[in-house]
Amino acid sequence: MEFINTLVSFIRDGGAFMYPILIVGAIGAAIIVERSIKLARVATANRRVWTQLHPVLVKRDFDKARALTAGDKSTISELLNLGLERQGAVRRRDDIEIAMEEGMMEIIPQLEKRTGYIALFANVATLLGLLGTIIGLIRAFNAVAQANPADKAELLSASISIAMNTTAFGLMVAVPLLIAHAYLNSKTGQIIDSLEMASVKTLNIIVSSAATPPAK
Repeated sequence: MEFINTLVSFIRDGGAFMYPILIVGAIGAAIIVERSIKLARVATANRRVWTQLHPVLVKRDFDKARALTAGDKSTISELLNLGLERQGAVRRRDDIEIAMEEGMMEIIPQLEKRTGYIALFANVATLLGLLGTIIGLIRAFNAVAQANPADKAELLSASISIAMNTTAFGLMVAVPLLIAHAYLNSKTGQIIDSLEMASVKTLNIIVSSAATPPAK
C-alpha cells in the first residue's frame, strides 16, 4: 500500500506530462501481453503440427499430409499446405517453392503485427519525459525570478526535483518497453526460422519423391 501511495504521489508531483507517459506505457504493456500470448500460441501449435506431420512426410504419404494441414489453422499448416497442394499437380521445385514463399510473405506481417509500436512508444515515453522536464524547468525559473530572494534557492531546488520526475518516469516506462521489444523480435525471428526450416524440408521431400520410391 505504501508503494502505491508513493507511486501516486510521484506521478502527481511530476505534473501533467506524467499522465501521457502513463497512457503510452499502458498501451505498450497491452501490446506486449497480446503479442506474447499470440507468439506463444503460434510456436506451440507449430511444434505440435510439425511433430505429427514430419513422420508422415518422411513416409511420403502426401494425401495424409494434405489432410493434416488442410484441417488445421496453425501458421505452419497454412504454409506447408500451399506446397502440398502444388505437389499433387506439379513436380517442378520452383513452382512449389514460389507457392510457399508467397505464404511466408502473408504470414510474416501477421507475426510482426504491432510489435514495432512498442519501440515507438518507448521513444515517445522518453521524449515526453524530457519535454515535461524542460517545461517544468522553465516554469520553475519563472517562479523563482518572482520569489523572495531568501527563498529562491529552496524553491529552485524543489522545482527542479519535481521537474526531473517526468524524465525519470519516461525512462522507467521506456526501458521495459525496449527490452520487451527485443524479446518479441527474437521470438518472432525464431518462429520465422522454424517455418523456413519446415518449408525447406518439406520441399526437399516433395521433390525427392519424384525420383525415389516411397520409404517402407
